[in-house]
Amino acid sequence: MIEFHYKSDFRIEDKTQYSDWISRILVSEGFHAQQIDFIFCTDEYLIQLNKQYLNHDTYTDIITFDYSTGKSISGDIFISTERIEDNAKEFNVSFENELLRVMAHGLLHLMGHGDKTQGEQRLMRKKEEEKIKMFHVEQ
Repeated sequence: MIEFHYKSDFRIEDKTQYSDWISRILVSEGFHAQQIDFIFCTDEYLIQLNKQYLNHDTYTDIITFDYSTGKSISGDIFISTERIEDNAKEFNVSFENELLRVMAHGLLHLMGHGDKTQGEQRLMRKKEEEKIKMFHVEQ
């Protein structure tokens, strides 16, 4: 089950379109959804989680808590929409494109992809771009 929650004013307009896209991402990598919760929040909400659970005192666009087992994906993906907006401006992309990138990033983490080394980062970026392109594909 894929669910969307809000700790800010932001709202996903077409939940079905996003849920279908997320499902296609999982299938494309050989996984299926158990319980995936996307929580859209503010910078302040996310930095508090970062401090409390990860002992990091820095702003970030995403924090992913992974409860997956094998090919069954389960987790909480917290996304700061304020960071998304700032990053979209910085990278000169649309808000939607940056939102899709970060959502895909969280899913890829739940599927075991890392981003600590340069090699992992390159693969992560490649897969993010591949998954963003899947958003507008009709099934």
